[in-house]
Amino acid sequence: MAHDPAPLSRHLRVREERGHTVLEFHGEIDILAAVEITPLLDSATGRPQPQVVIDLRPVEFFDCSGLRLLYRARRRVLDRGGRLHLVCTQPLTLRILKVTGLAPLLPPSPSLDEALSRPEATSGSW
Repeated sequence: MAHDPAPLSRHLRVREERGHTVLEFHGEIDILAAVEITPLLDSATGRPQPQVVIDLRPVEFFDCSGLRLLYRARRRVLDRGGRLHLVCTQPLTLRILKVTGLAPLLPPSPSLDEALSRPEATSGSW
């Protein structure tokens, strides 16, 4: 059962959907946004075996601070035996993920439904 996203911050909405915590990033994900998002991300990824989806579709700008958030989420989820999926359709963000090598480690899905249907967990190590 999906719930309307709770606006925890200007840059992040969190909701539960089909057994997953969906973290929906919004706007410009830069260093200021990362400072705001980090404690909320840590809360969502801090429990045992977290099932998390990060949705980047509403993102308008994404820089290295956003990449650090993704790396942090991935590390925390894997350390706790969980699964992390990514939803992204923005061409520039997809390019950043590919160029930095994150795309193979956290393959982006084009829709939330596809991400929620993926059985495989994130893999590999850094």
